[in-house]
Amino acid sequence: MTFPVPAWLRPAPGSHAAEQIAQGKSPWTEAIHLIWSAWVFVVPVFERNGFTTTWWLCTLVSYPLFLLLYTLTMVAPRRGANIAALGMVAMAAALCPVYPSAISYFIFGLLTLRVEGRHAFVRYLGIMLVLNAAFLAFALAVGYPWQMLVWLPISTIGTGLVIAVQQINRHKDSALRLSHDEVRRLAAVAERERIGRDLHDLLGHTLSLVALKSDLAARLVERDPRAARVEMDEVSRVAREALAQVRRAVSGIRSAQLAAELASAKLLLETDGIAMDYRVDGTPLPPAVETAFAMVLREAVTNVQRHARARTVHIAVAAQDQALTLRIHDDGRGSALVPGNGLDGMRARVQALGGTLQVDSVRGHGTTVLAHVPCASPVLAEDSTVGATVSSNQIAAPS
Repeated sequence: MTFPVPAWLRPAPGSHAAEQIAQGKSPWTEAIHLIWSAWVFVVPVFERNGFTTTWWLCTLVSYPLFLLLYTLTMVAPRRGANIAALGMVAMAAALCPVYPSAISYFIFGLLTLRVEGRHAFVRYLGIMLVLNAAFLAFALAVGYPWQMLVWLPISTIGTGLVIAVQQINRHKDSALRLSHDEVRRLAAVAERERIGRDLHDLLGHTLSLVALKSDLAARLVERDPRAARVEMDEVSRVAREALAQVRRAVSGIRSAQLAAELASAKLLLETDGIAMDYRVDGTPLPPAVETAFAMVLREAVTNVQRHARARTVHIAVAAQDQALTLRIHDDGRGSALVPGNGLDGMRARVQALGGTLQVDSVRGHGTTVLAHVPCASPVLAEDSTVGATVSSNQIAAPS
């Protein structure tokens, strides 16, 4: 049984939850941090008066409001999320004179603030220092135990800086993904324009020739049937030749797919300080293999960028031992193979073509991904489309 989600709980564009969804994560991943709100119930243990009636009343009123504000920091757009975060800070200040547990709300409020744009890190640090100083001064003025306040700036600023660095890294990853996608898009646009020009040149000349010879055959059919037949045979030959040329031109679309992935991989890795070299021997690739290799390359390179801590990556596409192969090797830290990280998806794509995917990952010795598709695979035999040829000069390193 499912229940409709209220409109105000749906992640707004630009919200933290929307960013999580865009990264393929659950929008509520960060909700695990709510476990630290247990300190609301721990603080009275260290208080002389313990769990007083005032404490219970304040908790019954403030804790549900805190959960609401925390939810808004996740699902509201940036401006609304920051208002909710500052609402926690204000609630903590208002309750501080009578409610020692309010300090937890203050910490959550600071740590859920989102500062973006130029000099975001410096601005966030400045906001943290100002709010900490103001809260400490106010808390001491109203008689809050100073022993409870000693660790406050250390915990909030220390944890806040870690969160700020993580946020900066997330934005860098987002920018890299946009660049990654832009390379693919530009490569596809350039290839479509090239094919459009080729088709215009090919078909413009060929169709003019077909029209001319057809008119000539029509005029000769009664006066000289043999000559008319010769002209019609020529029309048939020209049409078949044009069809072959069109197929060769269209097959370039698929070669652009793998070429774009290689260019995009080079951009992604070298932006992260990872050197990449590739070797493509110009082997014709059937369309199905072209698509599978492009997807395997994309997933493998993404894993290298995120997890491998590599310095170099070597990529090779070749035909050997009656098979088409894609090999991706990095010199990163390596690790035990664990399902996930796209491994199952890569293997399924290659196995669907009658091939195999081998992944060797030894700790300290990097990772090698080898996709192997037999040329005699029945799946490839069924594909009658002209294969694509990927050559190294199609793959320009992004500037």
